Amino acid sequence: MLPHLILLLILLPVTAMASTIEEPAWELVDQIGPVELRRYEPSIEARTSLRSNRETSGGFNRLAGYIFGQNQSGKKIAMTAPVTETLVAGSPVMSFTMPSAYGMEELPSPRDPAVTLHKVPERTVAAVRFSGWATGGKVRRYTDELLSTLEGQGIAISGSPALNQYNPPWTPPFMRRNEIAVEVVLE
Repeated sequence: MLPHLILLLILLPVTAMASTIEEPAWELVDQIGPVELRRYEPSIEARTSLRSNRETSGGFNRLAGYIFGQNQSGKKIAMTAPVTETLVAGSPVMSFTMPSAYGMEELPSPRDPAVTLHKVPERTVAAVRFSGWATGGKVRRYTDELLSTLEGQGIAISGSPALNQYNPPWTPPFMRRNEIAVEVVLE
């Protein structure tokens, strides 16, 4: 009984913290097996280019620096989820969605020229969820599942798939939430 109580005391703050982090607003349009088709509201993203998909720490640190006050006004901006990384071998991009309370004019300019702000229009996205660590094998498997499901339904994609990770690094693997997502064109 005592080990279960200790585990509960450790996990409660992790789940409570995760539930207070803002995520982009979306509505479910349709579901095809494990694939959700979602309509996302317009948003703003802070983005940084990565030299490769192995440079995630550097990209995360640049974006975190921006929201933790390394911007022209020294303003701190709340963390949101997910952290998104495009799955493009030659030129991946990492992004944080800015809190919905901000318009482009309210956000301070980044000090780091490698961080840029972008308006993202309303869009339809297909996503498949998975838990655990986002290993290369899992990312490939779920990307293949997503793309083959869409192809089988005759749904065209627009752009490259991306990995969305929702949890802080200390979250136990069985509690982690990840997604592979790609913008789609519905007729």
